[in-house]
Amino acid sequence: MRKLKLDELNRPDIKAFQTQEKLPVVVVLDNVRSMHNVGSIFRTADGFALEKVILCGITAQPPHREIEKTALGATQSVDWIHYTDTLEAVDTLRSLGYEIVAIEQAENSTMLNTFNPDPKKKYALIFGNEVDGVSDEVMAKIDECIEIPQFGTKHSFNIVISAGIVFWDFFAKLRL
Repeated sequence: MRKLKLDELNRPDIKAFQTQEKLPVVVVLDNVRSMHNVGSIFRTADGFALEKVILCGITAQPPHREIEKTALGATQSVDWIHYTDTLEAVDTLRSLGYEIVAIEQAENSTMLNTFNPDPKKKYALIFGNEVDGVSDEVMAKIDECIEIPQFGTKHSFNIVISAGIVFWDFFAKLRL
């Protein structure tokens, strides 16, 4: 077996990417502290052709060397916007017809493996702070909460791992 060279991968350039059809998903980062996590979210959002990344509160914004270290240029391909307040972002997304979904461990959450996204809907997936998770104020405004099943001794996945799992699940259920 031979590994493919970069030019054999047939990836779109930035201009083509910006005009191609996107998965009807935006990712909302609720006060994410690590710039490496922010950059990795951008790179993963590019990989699954998500609509947008919404950075809220203390979440760092491009351009920044620490974000680019892991984004590898995805901050130029993926649309993004910053909101000072996550609640304002949620209200705006709701007014635009997005289903507001927290990725969190909570009472009455739906396990990811049993969640079936509606192909007629648009989704805003909210990922929270690395220590505190999605804020209580935001949790009070969501439409749905999805939880990733876990079977080990640790209580949570890293935000980037969680995002990759959830983005893939949405992509597989909506596009494959």
